[in-house]
Amino acid sequence: MIAIRRLTYTYPQRSSPALRDVTWDVADGEFVLVAGASGSGKSTLLRCLNGLVPHFSGGVLAGRVTVGGIDVVAAGPRVLSRHVGFVAQDPEAQAVLDRVEGEIAFALENAAVPPAEMRLRVEEALDLVDLTPLRDRPLHTLSGGERQRLAIAAALALRPRVLALDEPTSQLDPQSAEDVLRALVRLNEDLGLTIILAEHRLERIARYADRLTYLAAGRVAHDGPVREVLPRLPAAPPLVQLAGALGWRPTPLTIKEAKPFAAAVTPTAAPPAAESPAGLPLLQVEGLRFSYNGHLTLKDVNLSVAPGEAVALVGRNGAGKSTLLRCIVGLLRGQAGEVHINGRPARGRDVADICREVGYLPQNPDDLLFADTVADEIRATLRNHGLPERAAEIAASLERLNLGDVAAVYPRDLSVGQRQRVALGAVTATRPRLLLFDEPTRGLDRAAKEELLALWRGWLAEGAALLLVTHDVEMAAAIAHRTVVLSQGEVIAAGPTRDVLTATPHFAPQIARLFPGRGWLTVADVLAALN
Repeated sequence: MIAIRRLTYTYPQRSSPALRDVTWDVADGEFVLVAGASGSGKSTLLRCLNGLVPHFSGGVLAGRVTVGGIDVVAAGPRVLSRHVGFVAQDPEAQAVLDRVEGEIAFALENAAVPPAEMRLRVEEALDLVDLTPLRDRPLHTLSGGERQRLAIAAALALRPRVLALDEPTSQLDPQSAEDVLRALVRLNEDLGLTIILAEHRLERIARYADRLTYLAAGRVAHDGPVREVLPRLPAAPPLVQLAGALGWRPTPLTIKEAKPFAAAVTPTAAPPAAESPAGLPLLQVEGLRFSYNGHLTLKDVNLSVAPGEAVALVGRNGAGKSTLLRCIVGLLRGQAGEVHINGRPARGRDVADICREVGYLPQNPDDLLFADTVADEIRATLRNHGLPERAAEIAASLERLNLGDVAAVYPRDLSVGQRQRVALGAVTATRPRLLLFDEPTRGLDRAAKEELLALWRGWLAEGAALLLVTHDVEMAAAIAHRTVVLSQGEVIAAGPTRDVLTATPHFAPQIARLFPGRGWLTVADVLAALN
């Protein structure tokens, strides 16, 4: 179905290739997982399949790419759109119309699909990704995860032979991600659809894929059956890491496969008691209510974050998590309740005033990027707050975020993971004590996450407070002192992360599901308990 021969591609105004001498085949009906660090070439490889590279991006391409026997470079995106469905890393940038049903029908109308068949395909696509109740909703009212599911539905409506998805679960809660992946498996098994899926959260996808291709610096570093390749990767899921540490063979890919091994594990020490920092809270939310067009989105929410404390806010897509953050920084005004920041009421203060004390990273990092270079983004923040723009400090900040080599690059030319880090650098340039992050690990590989966690731990040690909206439960397990679960705008669970995540099946990390009742959340917890 896909044949790539000696493909090398370089973006305009870049000195080094994004892809280097790639030769790669995908059989008809195969489900291939593409992994690799941020900037390794995953998105570029997927864009080569439908002609966006090089027809849209420009640059220099050598080698040959064919899909279903069609030469991609010769045919271009217009022809390939009928054969390759594409879901980009940034679903917000894919939308054209303003309502859910119209967005799905748009591509069908352009393809001159008859009205009766169009209606059938729209219904089918809505049902596959569980968007039927939202069919009449304006796009601007959808959560990030709902926008991601809409992009998938729009791609599926054309019934392509190949579906290429770039980080399709990055904004989905664990249950929604599972639903989407099961839908993709049905399409793959029942309709023979060829699926190419690029993803960082390998623990979600590994069980479903036939094969894993791992890219490093634009080259195919590993390629083969998932069970064979996964243990060799630096970004292996927790279950695979634990299997390697304890010598479990064959390597389990699912909790079910790992249960017989886990039954033989006998702890010699109890998990440490959870401790949260004490002190007057930097953030206090009391009885907060907010409505969108008469629909109550937040219902009497109470929340606090103390200095030196990280609190994870989890919940299903559309639960109100992002809305809560926007209310805290003043982008939205609650109809009832109070928000106090560092002991001062937020009511009556404008957003600029609040953001002198609060660093807010929204779900879409592009909302914060407007400068010509990465370094200029940091300078702009410092300038807006009347702070000195010291070149050495800016360079050190970019190095901490692993952005030193792209300091002079236009931010929107970077990958989503890199843009996320640029936005993070911009909002934290003033070193605010209270930090609100909405899906901060979206698009980040494991190494980048570890660097981010180390950075956050340093800030926490200095007395900063973190409120993290996330679907990445493995990250929450690693950093959060407390976890709050939001459902339909209400807090339904709150407490120490070890207690909340182990008691909430939908949001339990892999290790907690493998060892229920033990209080373990991470591989480090297990190894510490086994001395």
